[in-house]
Amino acid sequence: MAELPIPELPTAPARCSGRFTISTLLGMEESGRGPYAPTEGAGCDSTQPTHLSGSTLCTRTFGYNTVDVVPAYEHYANSKGVGDAGKGRPSLADLHSILKPDPGRLCTPVSDPQRSNGLPEAGLEEAAGEPGRAPAPEPVRFGWVKGVMIRCMLNIWGVILYLRLPWITAQAGIALTWLIILMSVTVTTITGLSISAISTNGKVKSGGTYFLISRSLGPELGGSIGLIFAFANAVAVAMHTVGFAETVRDLLQEHNSLIVDPTNDIRIIGVVTVTVLLGISLAGMEWEAKAQILFFLVILVSFINYLVGTVIPATAEKQAKGFFSYRADIFAQNFVPSWRGPEGSFFGLFSIFFPSATGILAGANISGDLKDPAVAIPKGTLMAIFWTTVSYLVLSATIGACVVRDASGSLNDSVAVGSPGCEGLACSFGWNFTACAQRQSCRYGLSNYYQSMSMVSGFGPLITAGIFGATLSSALACLVSAPKVFQCLCRDQLYPLIGFFGKGYGRNSEPIRGYMLTYVIAIGFILIAELNAIAPIISNFFLCSYALINFSCFHASITNSPGWRPSFQYYSKWAALFGATISVVIMFLLTWWAALIAFGIVIFLLGYVLYKKPDVNWGSSMQASSYNMALSYSVGLSEVDEHIKNYRPQCLVLTGPPNFRPALVDFVGTFTKNLSLMLCGNVLIGPWKQKMPESRLTADGHTKWLMKRKIKAFYVDVVAEDLRSGVQMLIQAAGLGKMRPNILVLGYKRNWQTASPQSLEDYVGILHDAFDFKYGVCLMRMKEGLNVSRVMQAHVNPTFEAAEHPEENGTGAEQPRAQVADPAALAGEQQASTVFQSEQGKKTIDIYWLFDDGGLTLLIPYLLGRKKRWGKCKIRVFVGGQINRMDEERKAIVSLLSKFRLGFHEVHILPDINQKPRPEHIKRFDDLIAPFRLNDGFKDEAVVNEMRQGCPWKISDEEVDKNRAKSLRQVRLNEILLDYSQDAALVAITLPVGRKGRCPSSLYMAWLETLSQDLRPPVILTRGNQENVLTFYCQ
Repeated sequence: MAELPIPELPTAPARCSGRFTISTLLGMEESGRGPYAPTEGAGCDSTQPTHLSGSTLCTRTFGYNTVDVVPAYEHYANSKGVGDAGKGRPSLADLHSILKPDPGRLCTPVSDPQRSNGLPEAGLEEAAGEPGRAPAPEPVRFGWVKGVMIRCMLNIWGVILYLRLPWITAQAGIALTWLIILMSVTVTTITGLSISAISTNGKVKSGGTYFLISRSLGPELGGSIGLIFAFANAVAVAMHTVGFAETVRDLLQEHNSLIVDPTNDIRIIGVVTVTVLLGISLAGMEWEAKAQILFFLVILVSFINYLVGTVIPATAEKQAKGFFSYRADIFAQNFVPSWRGPEGSFFGLFSIFFPSATGILAGANISGDLKDPAVAIPKGTLMAIFWTTVSYLVLSATIGACVVRDASGSLNDSVAVGSPGCEGLACSFGWNFTACAQRQSCRYGLSNYYQSMSMVSGFGPLITAGIFGATLSSALACLVSAPKVFQCLCRDQLYPLIGFFGKGYGRNSEPIRGYMLTYVIAIGFILIAELNAIAPIISNFFLCSYALINFSCFHASITNSPGWRPSFQYYSKWAALFGATISVVIMFLLTWWAALIAFGIVIFLLGYVLYKKPDVNWGSSMQASSYNMALSYSVGLSEVDEHIKNYRPQCLVLTGPPNFRPALVDFVGTFTKNLSLMLCGNVLIGPWKQKMPESRLTADGHTKWLMKRKIKAFYVDVVAEDLRSGVQMLIQAAGLGKMRPNILVLGYKRNWQTASPQSLEDYVGILHDAFDFKYGVCLMRMKEGLNVSRVMQAHVNPTFEAAEHPEENGTGAEQPRAQVADPAALAGEQQASTVFQSEQGKKTIDIYWLFDDGGLTLLIPYLLGRKKRWGKCKIRVFVGGQINRMDEERKAIVSLLSKFRLGFHEVHILPDINQKPRPEHIKRFDDLIAPFRLNDGFKDEAVVNEMRQGCPWKISDEEVDKNRAKSLRQVRLNEILLDYSQDAALVAITLPVGRKGRCPSSLYMAWLETLSQDLRPPVILTRGNQENVLTFYCQ
């Protein structure tokens, strides 16, 4: 770490409340002093005030005046992408490049310098506000007891605790009831452990269950489960409210005080109740928490009342109803099951009890209102599970030891102990319930009387109050949970038309619009007043959440991502997998049709998000899994020997900036999509230091442009001094393992006659380099050109003028004068349409397979013809032949093509391919090469080499003569192409090869120009690397 003395200060420095920045070092440059000049008397122990005192530089850097800073909280806060620079931390360029003043980094606010750990203080942002302005009020935050444990316990406890658990104990017996309880708790405990692990793996914000799942598994599963979880909570408000309304209605019926009729009374009481609960919620989280504590105290009092009642000696009225206080023989009889009725089975009772064990997500759902979610959620959730489990086990055991299964309730059934004809356990206590037990008409006892807890308790109305507390607290918890989860979902904008509900109000950002929506949904279901068909679906939605939470924990663990570092260590990935599996099994055990509905909705919502592909990046475990799979398959692919049957055309496309040559991108993207590798290569020509920032700036924009165009390709660029050396780098280094390019695709250089001779030499040299590296070559020419950069620049800047016509440059080099596009502008610019994006109709694809290159000339058009837009095109194959052997040669080619199974049936033999072309066309070729001829008069090779010194593209008379036949062949082929293929959709020709060192670059370009000139359709000149890419063998 380099030491930097503190510079001498001006007399009236501007106060900076930020960390020491680069501009601080440069502050003295105006006075003629260097930024690092030593200052007398300046030191870290100096008592003289300085303009660094706002950041206390020496404290921040343990005594040294340096650009580097010590680790601090704010450097890592709100960082998402890998490349995100920490707030206030100097960049790598700041540390190792020449220092330059940066106005954007003058002053970065920091916390109190005396706090060496750098943790943020509450209210820091408010303190930095305008002078004299009152600080914003602190939002209400809850600890683990008030915010999570009590809330979860209230949501877990419900009417089943009071009205169904005694009946389940009578049916299943104490032993199996405990097993049912422990099985249910096993699922919720595993889920609680998974929640604890996920919630301690980073800072948790508002959004509860949706936030945890979406940030772990990604937006696809997170969004779908978030929507149905919020809806399930909204409907659960109606369920719990109706449970409360039914209890009140029953009390009114007992006293003959119905308001209207039984059904409408439920509606009236339910609407009034949910309106009051809405008022409590809108009053703020603080009032809602106070109401929850009140309900909690009521339930605790009702429990104490019940336990006191079990030890009070039973009165005659209670004995007639089956209560005899604690008796060992009653415990023994109720220890074993006694199945009755259609629901008298283990899994039938399990399906009834399990919903009473749910509710463990109530604390996590208000994660945004907790002081420290990472501490509160694990501790509060697990403690809630523990204490509610204890309460269930105690209640089952105590009531099973006090109350017999059958009792008549009649005081006249008392008999002397040992009376003849008396059957059953009650006979030993002086009661004869034999008659009603045999007729199964007993009204009381554990098996028949749902209000057994109220009967046993010391004061019955307190049990009714407990039922009220349990139902209202659960309804209130769901009324708060649904809007909180839905608000987070709305803000992420994964689904359309719901963003309106994402707005928050007040210091706690209360989702008031979400409250109103939840209220409307709850009122709707309360008015239906028949929830028997909807309740199973809600239970299944909650189980879906449990399954996905457990799967999130398992998936994050098994991907071995370095980012998975939960501070809660008491979890197991295999236990989480078991929890996810058993949750799905329980869904089908509860109600199989409701499970199918839940899965159908999740799959539909999942499919929508997959189709829309929202632009979010949450670092989910799915991303880590994708990397693991890609890495594993790539390494595994390296161990597999190549085979011709598995050959794929993997293309390195010299596009330059891909948006400059959209036709070239579309052509290659059409036949490589979902099939093989495509790399868009760009060579940035210029000094490395000058071009590297440009490379970093534009790479992401080019990738997004490809994604927006739905091209499945990678973008890669290199910085080089010239085009050829840059392409050599790409050819050698592009790809990974077996996923390496084997074909070089580039555009035709239309301006070769007017371009600089060196660029012509480089262009042809690139083709030779490709062949040297055993690449195939595919060269594309379009009549209107490939490069649209001049049109784009003219649209952005009408005064733009390029040094050379950019549309005539077919290479993948960036134009020197082209402006650097902003990444966002690149991705958002209007997409240029090309011929490869339109339907081709019933045209033809003409293949001129003139020389055997291994089959690549055939393969690329075949792959193109498999695509929908080219599917109606008829493929014609043209081969050279002799006029006296046309039939035999045609049959041989047809036979060969049939063995390749390409489906090409139309074959044409060109017998006149070696005829002499027309004189005017020969003259045009001679005129084309005339400016490039040496006109040496057939001198010997040494003299020619001396004349060609410094201009290797020149053509000697001997080279013209030796290559005369090949030159005339290109002229004749162009005549044939104009005769046969002027109206084709695409023309594919075998690329002629010029011998390296024997064929000057200008002569070779003249061949390509002559061969492909004046053609309307796109022309593809293809040459494989002379190795087979097609085979007709099956092994």
